[in-house]
Amino acid sequence: MYRQKIINDPVHGFIHVQSPLIFQLIRHPFVQRLRRIRQLGLSDLVYPGATHTRFHHALGAMHLMGKSLDILRSKDIAISKEEYEAACAAILLHDIGHGPFSHTLERSIISGISHERISHLLMEQLDEECHGQLQMARQMFEGSYPRKFFTQLISGQLDMDRLDYLLRDSFYTGVSEGIVGADRIVHMLHVQDDELVVEEKAIYSIEKFIIARRLMYWQVYLHKTVIAADILLWKILLRARLLVNEGRGPEINEPLSYFFSAEAVQEPASRASLSHFVLLDDHDVLFAVKRWQFSKDTVLSTLCRNLLERKLPQIEISNKPIPVQRVEEKLKATAQMLKVSLEDAHFFVHQGELENEAYRSEGGGIRMLMKNGSLEDVTRISDNYSLEPLKTTVVKHYLSFPRAN
Repeated sequence: MYRQKIINDPVHGFIHVQSPLIFQLIRHPFVQRLRRIRQLGLSDLVYPGATHTRFHHALGAMHLMGKSLDILRSKDIAISKEEYEAACAAILLHDIGHGPFSHTLERSIISGISHERISHLLMEQLDEECHGQLQMARQMFEGSYPRKFFTQLISGQLDMDRLDYLLRDSFYTGVSEGIVGADRIVHMLHVQDDELVVEEKAIYSIEKFIIARRLMYWQVYLHKTVIAADILLWKILLRARLLVNEGRGPEINEPLSYFFSAEAVQEPASRASLSHFVLLDDHDVLFAVKRWQFSKDTVLSTLCRNLLERKLPQIEISNKPIPVQRVEEKLKATAQMLKVSLEDAHFFVHQGELENEAYRSEGGGIRMLMKNGSLEDVTRISDNYSLEPLKTTVVKHYLSFPRAN
């Protein structure tokens, strides 16, 4: 007979695992691997406490899902035992497709496929192992389940994923801007016509939630030093791949080496690729970086030492596109400073864009349930004048380059 399991979480307190299936999933290697995937990639180079993992987040999101479903049941929303378990399973597994260092190396190690798609494929495998017990969870995850609000709780403008990562990332980074009234928001959730809505009296909590997302993106997720570190790690993998393609090494440990093969590039969604992917975590990449710091290739060894010693690139942020002349200037200066070719200087100089989208009303948005029973988008009823502009995606341009010695 299954006995309820209790997990002590620093953000939510005690997390209760009441389902044998959920406990079986938590113990599965696909989920246990998330213990070795950092939630915020290289953000600990800026916020030293940000070493929490995707496993922490998966459990927290599952806890909030269960809490939300309990609240909805208390408001006479019919939710069967099977639906309850499926929703908790879907949110628990929503991140199993993340690769090493989470978003930092997305599409860099396994190209042509998103982490959401990998999660979907791995859920299919788990469903086979569980003899079809995850069919409903997969439908909710994919958005094909008839009752729309389950999918909205998993992936929407106000989902349990976002509620947990804002609270959790705020806790571990020490950035207070991410603290939101999750408990109040959860208690104010409702369902109308199978659509997730929020009771009008939670308007201020929802306003803070949206503003917190915008602030956390600029202060944590898109912090310029974090971006500089991300670029550095990405360039390391890019250089190593180039050297392998040219037959010049470097030596690569398993299971990372598989993703430098033609098979992985040509068939990223194959069972072979996925079987190697689920063995891959942060430690494999970090081990490779530590080894490559001694590479005979000057570019690769320099990039690796810079990351390990936190000699991060300088980064300039602008509201306007970076002039071509400015980029060329930095390429020439870098080639001269590091004594490398102009072509190799591209591994040290990079330009790109940062996008910050706090809220999207298209596709449903966050609908507020008014006292008269009508539904309104949160931005239409808010008296917070800073909320409407948050629907606009803010784009900034950046240029990263080595610091002068």
